[in-house]
Amino acid sequence: MKLKYTAAWVGLTAAAMVAATACGSGGAEKAAEKAAEKAAGTTDQAVDKTDMITAALTRATDRTEELGSAEVRTTTTLDATGGKPVSMDGTYSWGDGAAMDVEMDTAAARMSTVQDDPTTRVIMVDGAYYYDVDPQPSGPIAGKEWMRVDVAAVVGDAGADNMAANADPTATLRYMTASTEVEDLGEDTVLGKRTTHYRGSVGAEHIEKSDFTAAEKKAAIAALEASGGKLTCDIWVDGKDLPVRISQTGAGMTVNMDFVKFGATEEITAPPADQTGDLSDQVRQERDTAIGQ
Repeated sequence: MKLKYTAAWVGLTAAAMVAATACGSGGAEKAAEKAAEKAAGTTDQAVDKTDMITAALTRATDRTEELGSAEVRTTTTLDATGGKPVSMDGTYSWGDGAAMDVEMDTAAARMSTVQDDPTTRVIMVDGAYYYDVDPQPSGPIAGKEWMRVDVAAVVGDAGADNMAANADPTATLRYMTASTEVEDLGEDTVLGKRTTHYRGSVGAEHIEKSDFTAAEKKAAIAALEASGGKLTCDIWVDGKDLPVRISQTGAGMTVNMDFVKFGATEEITAPPADQTGDLSDQVRQERDTAIGQ
């Protein structure tokens, strides 16, 4: 049985901001002094604002990391598929390794050959995807309720490592603090909550100059390279220092993610082994063949 497949884990990213200048000279010494003072004040204000943005995003990073999971509603739009939005709603967990348990559009997931329902439950945990399928009459998933595929079989070993390092909002928010290209757009109401709206972008040049560890820089730069080298992002943070919505664009893809509730989600576990058929080898072969063409 030959299957078409897709797999989704959305990693998040964004950034912080900078500005300033002044000069004066001429006949009126006092006027020059006042101009210099005013310019210095403008510079100080710009630096202060940048520091405030960075501090706000750092708090959001710490709070998000602390809570470790969330109920999330996500919509992904791919230019390559004609811009049709694909929804993926459920639980994301990052407290003890990246995991998710979501409902995804069956047709968008290319699972219609093995699932009659309009949505398909997809679990990712312990380095593998599990797709809830209709029991098949023959083949590797004959009589099975779940189809298992290694993440590495879908995205390659390097891609799997990259996802493991970047697949949570904590990574995104932390990368955001390294950038110099984020602005505070003021207050906005999102999902019924009063939030502060930040917009900006982050590239490898920001990460290289950051105080991240060597391992963190490597993971961040790999994530950016996979997204076309630079990501542009809008982030809305509420009064509890938590992201309410993140909208990210890069590499022909736009991801909108709403955080419905943080923490207190059920543990994500793999389906029973006796109800699972493994198609990792077949998917890996199809991927290698497609790459070689």
